[in-house]
Amino acid sequence: MKKTLGILMILVMLGTGFPFAAGQKESGLIKVGIVNLPPEESGYRQANVEDMNNVFSAANGYDAKQTNTMDNSEQIAAAKGYIRDGVDYLLISAANASGWDDTLKSAKDAGIQVILFDRSIDTAESNYQAAILSDMAYEGKKAVEWVLSLGLDKINLILIRGQMGSAAEIGRSAAVLEAAKAGKLNIVADGTGGDSWSLEEARKVVEAAIAAGKDFNVIYAQNDGMAQGAVQALEAAGISHGKGGKVKVIGFDFNRFALRNVQAGYWDADMQCNPRQAAQISEWIKSGKMPSGVVYQEELLLTTETITDELIEKWGINADPGKGVITR
Repeated sequence: MKKTLGILMILVMLGTGFPFAAGQKESGLIKVGIVNLPPEESGYRQANVEDMNNVFSAANGYDAKQTNTMDNSEQIAAAKGYIRDGVDYLLISAANASGWDDTLKSAKDAGIQVILFDRSIDTAESNYQAAILSDMAYEGKKAVEWVLSLGLDKINLILIRGQMGSAAEIGRSAAVLEAAKAGKLNIVADGTGGDSWSLEEARKVVEAAIAAGKDFNVIYAQNDGMAQGAVQALEAAGISHGKGGKVKVIGFDFNRFALRNVQAGYWDADMQCNPRQAAQISEWIKSGKMPSGVVYQEELLLTTETITDELIEKWGINADPGKGVITR
């Protein structure tokens, strides 16, 4: 009997023979590594990072660490570190969609379940367990459908992209490029806010188009901060915009300041990108009902005509400046 108990104790010490995940053995907490972008990237990312921290907390039964960087190589290095640490789950929102195959395969070989969130990765579905994503191509399609529905005689569009090569940029750009190729609209300027989706860089794109004498009537900015920068350039040049104005403005992400701008007619439309994936992931983990493959979130496009206080309260992210308050 003593010999049997001794063998059992050794097995427990070695961590073999029992079906508990590595992160649960010592603390009783589920060990999670989160690879994400920094909150400074955008209002969307600020809400996303906060959501991850709030849900994957010790109070909710998790031992979680989050790494935030816009550098893809730094993200991959962080993911490898979490794999070495023996996390139970590895959650990834990739800065760039490529270059992840070896890291994902290492996680799989180590018995770690990988869940992608927010952004897709160019890899075989067998390299991750599940993904809860915003369908960036769908977002772009909905936004472009709205642009084409405006009834403009000729659509001359300024395209302001986010981080080049990111899933968000690729998806939101695709529908614009397809419509341009089909002759449905003209892209008169094609710029980017850079890796940080910068308001200032977006403003420069529009300033350069104005200085070059470009004739345009739509600004398609791939996040709310860049839309804000673009409109600042319009204001400085005395170009009308929004409801009743010459230039129609659409942003992405559903920051409440942007939605209030739409409601006030200062902008024309905003496309949702829902940052709150953490609760659904936690439910999958705790229920043991983990899906396979990609699960897309449902997302909305709101215009000056369709927006309401209730929708802003329910779906908006970050601070609400209040009804009637315009954020310039």
